[in-house]
Amino acid sequence: MADPYSTLGVPRSASEAEIKKAYRKRAKELHPDTNTNNPKATERFAAATAAYDLLSDKDKRAAFDRGEIDDQGNPKSPFGAGGFGGGSPFGPGTGGFRPQGRAGATSFEFNGNDADLSGIFDGLFGGQARAGGFGRQPRPKGANINYRLEVSFEDAASLKPQRITLADGKTIDLKLPNGVESGTQMRLAGKGQPGPGGNGDGVVTIEISGHKYFVRDGDTVRLDVPVTLKEAVLGGAIRVPTVEGPVMLNIPRGATSGKLLRLKGRGFTAKSGVRGDQIVQLLIDLPPDDLALTKFVESWQDGRNPRSGLGV
Repeated sequence: MADPYSTLGVPRSASEAEIKKAYRKRAKELHPDTNTNNPKATERFAAATAAYDLLSDKDKRAAFDRGEIDDQGNPKSPFGAGGFGGGSPFGPGTGGFRPQGRAGATSFEFNGNDADLSGIFDGLFGGQARAGGFGRQPRPKGANINYRLEVSFEDAASLKPQRITLADGKTIDLKLPNGVESGTQMRLAGKGQPGPGGNGDGVVTIEISGHKYFVRDGDTVRLDVPVTLKEAVLGGAIRVPTVEGPVMLNIPRGATSGKLLRLKGRGFTAKSGVRGDQIVQLLIDLPPDDLALTKFVESWQDGRNPRSGLGV
C-alpha cells in the first residue's frame, strides 16, 4: 500500500498549503504532456494525483490518518482480511480507466476505487450494526472522474469560459469561478461514473499557465514596459498589452525608470467579485552607442545628487 504523504514528499503534519505546494511541484515535473516518452512519469503523476485527491479532502485525510481507509479511499474491514470475501464491500473493482481529453487542453483519469464511501462508513462505524448482521446500507454512488484543465493566463484573468471534453465524449463550456488559481477545483454534479445510487461527480482541477511577460501578484497583474528616453522626458501615450488586448497608456513628462502606472480593472477577479488592476512599471531603454545622445549628455550639466537619499 502506498503512503500518500511519502508519494508527495510531505510529513503527516503538513498543512493544506504545504500539500498543495508539493502536489504542484510533482505535477509540473511529471505531467504527461511534458513526459511523452516516459511512461513511469505518467504512473508517478497518477499516483501523485491520487495522493493529493485524498489528502486535500479533510474528511478522507482524517479517516486515513485514523487507519479507517487505505490510500485508495477504501474502508479497511473491521473484521480483518477477508471480512468481506477478501475484497471491497462493493464487489470487484472496475479496473483502471484513463481516457484522454483534447491534446493540450484537457486530461483526466478515473480510479475505480474512488467511490463515495460516506454511506458505508456510517454503516460500519456509525452504530447501524445490529445483532446478527448489519442493517440495510445506502446504495453507493458511482466513482468520481478527475479532470485536469490547463487554462491560459489571459483566459483565467478575464474568466473566459473553457470548453472541456468529458469521459463520455460530450463537451461542455465551463464557467471559471471568481478567485480562480492553479489548484482550484470545480465539481460537475452527476458527470462521473454510474453506480447503484446514481452517478458520481466530475472533479475539475484548474492549472493556470505561466506567461512570458505578465506576472500575477494576488489579484494584480504586473508588467514591465520599456520606454525610450524621449518618451520618458516628453511624456505621451504609448501602446501596452493587457490580458484583454492592447490599450493606450499615458506617460507623464519626466517619468523615471521604476515609475508605476495603474490600469484599473485589468487584473484577476477576486472571490468577492472585485477585479484587480494591472500595474505597469516603466523601464527607460537607452540605445547602445548613440553618438548624438553621447554628445548631448557630455555637454549637459546636472548638478543634482540623485543618491543623496542613500547617504552617499
